[in-house]
Amino acid sequence: MNNCPEILNAFALPEGERSAVPFGNGHINNTFLIRIAGTGKQYILQRINSYVFTRPKDVMENMQRVTAFLRGKIAAEGGNPDRETITLVSSRSGEAYAEDPEGQIWRVMLFVPDTFSPELPDDLNILEECGGAFGRFARLLDDFPASSLHETIHAFHDTPSRLRQLEDAAKNDPLDRLKDIPEEMAFARSCAAETRVLTDALSAGKLPLRVTHNDTKVNNVLLDKQTEKAVCVIDLDTVMPGLLAYDFGDAIRVGACSAAEDEQNLDLIHLELPKYRAFSRGFLSQLKGILSRDELLSLEAGARIMTLENGLRFLADHLNGDVYFKIHRPGQNLDRARAQFALYRDMEKHRTEAQKILLELYGG
Repeated sequence: MNNCPEILNAFALPEGERSAVPFGNGHINNTFLIRIAGTGKQYILQRINSYVFTRPKDVMENMQRVTAFLRGKIAAEGGNPDRETITLVSSRSGEAYAEDPEGQIWRVMLFVPDTFSPELPDDLNILEECGGAFGRFARLLDDFPASSLHETIHAFHDTPSRLRQLEDAAKNDPLDRLKDIPEEMAFARSCAAETRVLTDALSAGKLPLRVTHNDTKVNNVLLDKQTEKAVCVIDLDTVMPGLLAYDFGDAIRVGACSAAEDEQNLDLIHLELPKYRAFSRGFLSQLKGILSRDELLSLEAGARIMTLENGLRFLADHLNGDVYFKIHRPGQNLDRARAQFALYRDMEKHRTEAQKILLELYGG
């Protein structure tokens, strides 16, 4: 092999001279693009970050089951499973992964050619395509038994527990930062009831448990380079049981905000309703006849609550000494928290309008 990690020998790949180059801009897993001379195919090799995902074999079991299910659905609709979902390459022992001598878990996936990942586009057509991709993902998995999947990160979108974690950080206050953020803490505490809206609805049986992606950034959609049409949803590490509102909400939080996540001028931060509409149009176009009115309207709540949740997480990390989210300047996590809270407040102002958009687009 030429410049390739030794672990690649553990996978059932074609023969030929191999080369590897670092690939992508992800912050979690080690990723390489693998070329094998004479095959016309390329592959992605990744090592799963065992610090973030403490049970990486559970991650791979979820991924294997979900992609196998998707492949069947895509084929039944006349699509191309090799292009429209992730294709895992088996190890020589028949597993969906291989383990190196240090106990690290690796996987190989077929590279999807002639595609690109968008980065926070202003183009409403691309936002609609991304919404459609995540909506299709949910539709194809509508009858998958969500509760049978592993929870790859415990209580990932349990917003009440995020508030409790903030209170723990405030109680410990290891860097004596609490005294400088009385307004932010007061605001967070004032939202205690809001943190429970989705979890209470799930407990009451008003919302169904679904297979959720849980990292619905637009750059987790591959678009065709020529047509700019959605091809495939990628990065399935956080696929697990959850609420559709989590996926819709997190996508809106990032994709329909007018400013950067760490914007310091809070006057520049607001919900951009044309972007909200564009993403929603694509998302809901794939889900006709599937959603109840309660679940449809929960999407609007999801946008607010995912924004609030991230604000709580940023603020807790600021108090804890910036140990989870990377910072590039002092106070960046505090700025992120303030920006999320500002966006949440603007979403509250447009709550009725956002609900009307969903009802209109869904035909309600």
